[in-house]
Amino acid sequence: MAKLTPDQIKEVKAQGFLLNRGTELFSGRIVAPGTVFSAQNFADMAELAGTFGNGKLICTSRLAVEIPGIPYDRIQEARQFAAERGMRFGGTGAKIRPVTACKGTTCVFGNFDTQALAARIHQQYYLGWDGVKLPHKFKIAVGGCPNSCMKPSLNDFGVEGHRVPAFDRELCKGCKVCQVEKHCPMKAARLSDGKLIIDEALCKTCGVCTGKCPFKAVAHDTVTLYQIYVGGTWGKRTRMGTPLSRLVTEEEILPMLEKTLLWFRENAYQKERLGLAIDRIGADKLEEALFSDDLLARREEILNKEILQRG
Repeated sequence: MAKLTPDQIKEVKAQGFLLNRGTELFSGRIVAPGTVFSAQNFADMAELAGTFGNGKLICTSRLAVEIPGIPYDRIQEARQFAAERGMRFGGTGAKIRPVTACKGTTCVFGNFDTQALAARIHQQYYLGWDGVKLPHKFKIAVGGCPNSCMKPSLNDFGVEGHRVPAFDRELCKGCKVCQVEKHCPMKAARLSDGKLIIDEALCKTCGVCTGKCPFKAVAHDTVTLYQIYVGGTWGKRTRMGTPLSRLVTEEEILPMLEKTLLWFRENAYQKERLGLAIDRIGADKLEEALFSDDLLARREEILNKEILQRG
């Protein structure tokens, strides 16, 4: 076959197929809803890799699976094969990238069902906004606790589950071996004069102490709240995500994400990541927008407006 043109390479890249260096073969990237593949998915991907690729399955840093070695003239067959089995190639371009989540759903440190939230975001935004062009790529990560295994603070939009200890001093018995003090990884909890004290400056609201006190001096049913980070990046240009000034409730997460996307689309220059736009315009301006409903009220106007070619 004739040498591939740049337009052909660009066309299939938008469909989730990346050129393998030094060849005219491609890696196709399959994305899982909520980062979870089924056993049948892996069986189907193995068959796909053996039929169209070089027989290998490679996990990506965003928990997708790439199948390398696919010839250009077999890409559409591979897409059809995947679609017939309920799978989808994608994950490239100036749009929302595959949503990542830690295993907080099953992890002993997880403060909420991370994979369920990631699946909701995948459905509503990764798929729902598939046709929305953004100024640059936009990465979303969901983390179950401040251990930060999934690095929410290094994504454009990061969600991290927290449990603020609800301490009732009257219920504290001043146990000789305080279970809250014993289990606190930050040494923020300690006994003083026969009563527990929690140092808020040291406490990471990780939730480890939840359920440890037999007398429920630290409530066993502490509500999960969420730290939102915006504008994080990792790589040649690293930026820690800006934490919003307060924790949010579960009901606020998706509206906060949508407002962040709308602000990004309206304010960022072409090829400018969210973090750079925040630094240029000001984190206070973004936070002001996120805690109001103005962006949602102008949603259709923003989505129908072309990004200005600036910068």
